[in-house]
This record gives sequence, C-alpha cells and structure tokens, in this order.
Amino acid sequence: MKFRAYLAASIVAIAAAAAPRVANAEVSPLDLVGPIAEYKIFIGENLEKLVSETKAFTDAIKAGDLEKAKKLYAPTRMNYEIVEPVAELFSDLDGSIDSRADNHELKEKDPAFTGFHRLEYGLFSQNSTEGLAEFADKLQADVVELHKRITDLTFPPEKVFGGAATLMEEVAATKISGEEDRYSHTDLWDFKANFDGSRKIFELARPLIERGDGAFVTKVAGNFDTVGKTLSKYKTAEGYELYDKLTDDDRAVLAAAVNTLAEDLSTLRGKLGLN
Repeated sequence: MKFRAYLAASIVAIAAAAAPRVANAEVSPLDLVGPIAEYKIFIGENLEKLVSETKAFTDAIKAGDLEKAKKLYAPTRMNYEIVEPVAELFSDLDGSIDSRADNHELKEKDPAFTGFHRLEYGLFSQNSTEGLAEFADKLQADVVELHKRITDLTFPPEKVFGGAATLMEEVAATKISGEEDRYSHTDLWDFKANFDGSRKIFELARPLIERGDGAFVTKVAGNFDTVGKTLSKYKTAEGYELYDKLTDDDRAVLAAAVNTLAEDLSTLRGKLGLN
C-alpha cells in the first residue's frame, strides 16, 4: 500500500507530537511511535476501501439501481465507521459525510444535509434514487478528499487513544437508541465497524500497558470479547439483522456491554500517561 511509503515521515511527526505529552514513566515517547504509525496505515488502508466501495455505491444510485444501492449502503458505510475514533481530526469532512438530519435546521429538507444519511433517507425512506445524483457525487468527492488528506495528517497519540473511549461512549449514549441509521435500520453494521475500530486501538496499546497492568488488559480484552459475542448473535448471511427487529431487552444487553467497555477505555489515555 502506498501509505507505507509515508511511514518514515509519519514516525518523525508522531515522535515530535508525543514527546512532550507522555508522563507515564512506564511508557516513553518512542514506545508510541510504532503503534501510532501502524494505526495511520490501518486508517489509510480502510480509506482506500472506502473510496473504492463508495464509487460502486454512488454509481448504483446514479444508475437508478435502487435495490443495488440499498444493498451496498451498510457495507460501504462500515469503511467510514471503522475510522470514526479519529473523526475529530477531520471534523469538517465528518460533518459533510456523516451528519444526521437533526444537525440541520430544516432536517431532511435542508440543502446542507449531505453524506451517507442523506442518501440513506432517499433510498430507504423515500424508496427512490430520484434527486440523489448530486448528493452521491458530493459524497464521493468528500471521501476522495479525506483519503488524500490523511496522508499528511498528524495523529496525536492522545487523540487516537482517547478516541476509542469517546466512540464507545457515543455508541452507548446515542447510537443504541437506533437514531444513527433511522431510515435503513442498519445500525448493527455501524456498531461492528465502531467496535473493530476501537479494538484496533486497544490492541496497539496492549503491549505497552500489559507490562505494567496485566489485569487491566485482561479485563478489557474480556469486555471486547463480550461485545463481540453479543454482536455475533445478530449476524446473518448478508450482514446483520435490521436493528428494529431487536427487542428492548436485546438493546439493553448490548448497551450494558458497550457501557462497561467504554468505562474501561476511558482510562486508556491515563494508562499511557497521555492525560
């Protein structure tokens, strides 16, 4: 992958960013260089997939192929949701790609309502591709721009390791309600991608924390396994069950598991001396 060509430059930038912030004697600035550089590669590779799969998704919309576009919506979106722990680093594009109708004065009718959820509204609520071509083109342009931007973007360690907890907290606080993919009910695809993105961050931090607090690592790994097993209950041949098929009890169990995980991840920055 071409992102590996930028690894050396990334390492220099990451080391400079990390050095003044690492206060834990168990973790040195250089200890963070490798994990953050690897995470940047992980993000870059997922964004390459996002660009490619968004092209197929938006092409289906512009061709008027409603059923194909509906089928591609959730798996395409997963490529974005997996990088969401660091969405704060590109907040302008995040707003364009991933805002909800509630973020806009005129809700679904607001011209500024763009991105995945605008297309979701048209496909699943209006059951049509009519009028979606311009929004499809806008989404494709935005993901291409994001992919280009990531190459030169610095990934501050506190933002990366803090992002895992922030995202799980958001899942527990708002996404569990089903408001994220309210038109398509494909929320479980999002949850799985968010879960995988946060787990990647934990696995990169794991060797650094394990040498000083193995019990914490074992506990968090177990909580990740619990969330993973809970999600796997809803796996289907085509992806995941539609979220509106889950009962209130199902949602409560999932919320409890995610909340426990979010509480643990909220201490991750401190374990690495990044607070």
